[in-house]
Amino acid sequence: MAGDRSTIAWGSLTHTRAPCSPGWGFLTALIACICIAKVSEQPRQGSSGSLLWQVLSLACGEEEPACPKRPMPQYTTALQREQSRHQAEQSRPGALWLGGQQNHLLHWPLTPNVSAGPNCSLLLWARSACSESCLTSSPRLLPALNLANVDWKWKENTLAHHTDQYSTKELVARRGQPFAVTLTYRGRKPSGNLMFIMETGATPALQAKTRVAFAMTQTPRSGAWSAVQTSIGASMMTVSILSPPNAIIGRYYLSVTTGFGRSTPATSMGTVVLLFNPWLRGDDVFMANNAERKEYVLSEFGLIFRGSADHISHSGWNFGQFQEGILNICLAMLDRSRSFTQDPHSDLARRNDPKHVARVMSAMVNSNDDWGVVVGRWSGDYSDGEMPSTWSGSVDILRRWTAAGFRPVKYGQCWVFAGVLATVLRCLGIPTRIITNFESAHDTKKSLTVDVHYDTKGNPLKNKGDTIWNFHVWNESWFLRADLGPAFNGWQILDATPQERSSDIFQCGPASLIAIKEGDVDLRYDTPFVFAEVNADRVTWIHNLSTGEKRRIYTDTKKVGQYTSTKAVGSYARVDVTSNYKYTEGSAKERTVFEKAHAKMNLNMMTYSSALAETAMPLPPKPSISGKFKVEHTPEVGKDVHLALKLTNHASEPKTVEVHMTAWTIIYTGMPIHEVWKNTQSVTLGPKEEKTFPVKITYKEYHQYLTTDNMIRATALCHIKEGEGDILVERIIVLDNPSLTIKVLGQPKVNELVAVEVLLTNPLVVEVKDCVLLVEGSDLLADKLKLDAPPLGTKRQATVQFALTPTKAGTKQLLINFSCDKFHDVKAFQTLEVAQ
Repeated sequence: MAGDRSTIAWGSLTHTRAPCSPGWGFLTALIACICIAKVSEQPRQGSSGSLLWQVLSLACGEEEPACPKRPMPQYTTALQREQSRHQAEQSRPGALWLGGQQNHLLHWPLTPNVSAGPNCSLLLWARSACSESCLTSSPRLLPALNLANVDWKWKENTLAHHTDQYSTKELVARRGQPFAVTLTYRGRKPSGNLMFIMETGATPALQAKTRVAFAMTQTPRSGAWSAVQTSIGASMMTVSILSPPNAIIGRYYLSVTTGFGRSTPATSMGTVVLLFNPWLRGDDVFMANNAERKEYVLSEFGLIFRGSADHISHSGWNFGQFQEGILNICLAMLDRSRSFTQDPHSDLARRNDPKHVARVMSAMVNSNDDWGVVVGRWSGDYSDGEMPSTWSGSVDILRRWTAAGFRPVKYGQCWVFAGVLATVLRCLGIPTRIITNFESAHDTKKSLTVDVHYDTKGNPLKNKGDTIWNFHVWNESWFLRADLGPAFNGWQILDATPQERSSDIFQCGPASLIAIKEGDVDLRYDTPFVFAEVNADRVTWIHNLSTGEKRRIYTDTKKVGQYTSTKAVGSYARVDVTSNYKYTEGSAKERTVFEKAHAKMNLNMMTYSSALAETAMPLPPKPSISGKFKVEHTPEVGKDVHLALKLTNHASEPKTVEVHMTAWTIIYTGMPIHEVWKNTQSVTLGPKEEKTFPVKITYKEYHQYLTTDNMIRATALCHIKEGEGDILVERIIVLDNPSLTIKVLGQPKVNELVAVEVLLTNPLVVEVKDCVLLVEGSDLLADKLKLDAPPLGTKRQATVQFALTPTKAGTKQLLINFSCDKFHDVKAFQTLEVAQ
């Protein structure tokens, strides 16, 4: 990590005298500066003069400018807290450690007029605090135990805990699993049994289990914190420290003492971050299958499926949960959550529970109720931020959020929220995957029906409430549900996209996947909403705008919840998990579960939507005409779209049909943007006759209104003149972007440059300008790379080359995003095998 972690940037002092008045405050500050200068054996660039000015000015009441756009780190050391307690207990001057390099210890006597107050308790803030790189497991020691060194055995511990990929020098361990630490003393080790103290949070307490003290024992204590001596020498000893499998996760401060007597202050050993442990059977997040653990915890890249039920596409996503700074950002998200700010003690105490952590994070990923990570927008205007389709990974988003002083990043949509939430939960040790549900219902009325509205010409009417999204992306996380019972363990659904409030906050889940399939919508959390996303009935209405009359033309019980998809374990294949969410559509079991859910929701609702009364209106007889749109050629951006409407008369007598056809560009939520084509004609179909009518939507007609989703919805409202009613034929057309071809020119090796070539194609009959390539990939590039490319002529191809230097061996994913003035966010990815 960058920066000199041992350099003190500033320390803050408080005293009870007035600013600049002569007395203990000024003298103490002066003495502190002199002591710091004397104990420093090596000069530290830019620190001594600055520190002298800072301490003197602070002693006189002047404030040191804060780190730009970064709150003060909340990590008062366990050592300081322990000494403050001793000082309060003894009612006598105590001692505070001011800092310095390892083995450069400064012991400073406190006077009655100088104290470690709550606003300035000599917080340790390294010069590189703005990048949060000051956090380390290296000890900051007092001479109480005469410790010379603490060896955290980083390599051995992290390999055993599956945390060796985290880009930090701080020890990262998993709960319920022992880690070793070696203490080396100056001279002989002290006599007596050692007592270890683990603390987390700003105000640790025994009752909240955020502070625990434990002595060394002969054997580990099951289900509790314990320390066991594993080896000993004349001046050193190695201790194995074990946390319980349900310990609170987060950053802990570890200190050691020979007891709690007044003459034995604790010595700070450093910090350790504790995470959930999917490898441990006693942990709530335990996942037995090793291949699944590698995929859902350790993999830093994956796929997100998008498109439509008729045209499923995918793009790569860079999770990057082990990249530099991401772990600290995830911990900061917990500390900035609404749950924590409203009740810190309760929130900290509940961080041992994956369902609490996951629910809090589902709220923090969006920015609706707090200063969360991502702002959601679906309006089409993204001029003051990034288009949601621009993103190819979570790392850039999370780093931007932190660099901007925790201001939300603009903008995201459902797959962005799901990608970021997957990163955060995997980083903390909760197995998580991404799910895409096609034809996904947004039931605002909690009626298990979704209403879709058209006028008499077949034009879609904008819905203020219910919608059916062409696709929606959420997450599943794996953990136990002790609150519901063992029958509901396993995959739990979480959704960070801000759609509906839950407990007055835009959060969703965890909802048990088994509860959704079985219709148990009375169980926590948000099961009615999730059940409707995959099971709601679609009700289609026709509105006569001149008379205000509306009529229901049909109810479709099979439309919602199709091809629910996730990435396969260990490959890029698509796995259909629809059967995990519901029984086979049309089966008796599926309808039984639907009625069960319907009944449970009625029992739990004081007021019920009038939608059920409306949908109880009798349907007209089933029409004798059916229709279907067929795509003639693969639709591509820059080319005309060719469709065919096929109408079939199933009756034994002729039928006359008035057909109103329209085509609108839409966004993936189904919201119409602009009409690009329409046609009306009268058709006569003979008995049992089938006719096909060609439809052509030109590039000139649609290109100006096409969104980055590349979607057009064609509809045909067919009115049968013999009085049988209407039928509505629909088709979502997804246009393919031009292809990108990635070629790696050589064998990628760690710390060696390798060239990459990208082939760009312009399919249009006009030149494209403002060409930009965005490149990213965990362990391949430190930051996102932006490359400007020259204009690309009509029907031309061009190559762009760049170089990258891998930093770690293994399987990596390189992601490319190409944009120009005519089309945006053309994506491609390439898997690289990096050799050591």
